[in-house]
Amino acid sequence: MKPSTKLIRLKSIKAVLSKFFNNGWIKEKFWNNIHIKIDKEVKQGANESDIDKLLGLIDQTSFIGFRDAVAIKLMYRTGIRIKTLAELRERHIDVENQCLSLDGSTLKNHKFLKLPIDEELVAMLKMLINLNDGIRHHFGTDNSNVFITQNGLYMNTSKSSNCAISKQLNKYSKRFGLENINAHAIRRAYAKNLLNRGASIALISKALGHSDLAVTTQYLDIDIEEVATNLRDFL
Repeated sequence: MKPSTKLIRLKSIKAVLSKFFNNGWIKEKFWNNIHIKIDKEVKQGANESDIDKLLGLIDQTSFIGFRDAVAIKLMYRTGIRIKTLAELRERHIDVENQCLSLDGSTLKNHKFLKLPIDEELVAMLKMLINLNDGIRHHFGTDNSNVFITQNGLYMNTSKSSNCAISKQLNKYSKRFGLENINAHAIRRAYAKNLLNRGASIALISKALGHSDLAVTTQYLDIDIEEVATNLRDFL
């Protein structure tokens, strides 16, 4: 029997025993100390070649296409989550200093974070904001979101992170036959790209807004040969 199957059955048994405990039929929760460890499946990051291919295939002459291209580039070059992307406001873009200044309200760990962006992204974001102004004026909507729908509305309408950009990525993946193209895979690609350029795990963890280094190491998906090669430099 696989460890994952054992874990599922153990959870079911624990649920039944917890009911017994709540009814007073069992005096102690002896099952709390029973655990089954399993290796978590490591999700792969997106390939840079697939991201470049996707950007080349998207029709950026349309508002939706251009918006999506800006979103993809921003996620790949900053590693921000899809929920943060949907909640990004114009005030979060520091054009003069070329960075994103994200307050705690947009981040999972609720801590302030600054992330650098290059001139190309600044120019694209400024162009997107100008397009947004025209769309909001036409539909009579009022918001300062950087990424909006074609009707000028706020993209996140629920607590779910399944916003319009996320749905578009899923469509592009199927339409163009690109595997592993989604917001989370792009975020992992950002982390791996930083590692390949020599950034420390601690720095990458800060950039991703992680509170635990263990989460960051899962993102990096370092294979055995890569570990051996890198460790040799410290011998």
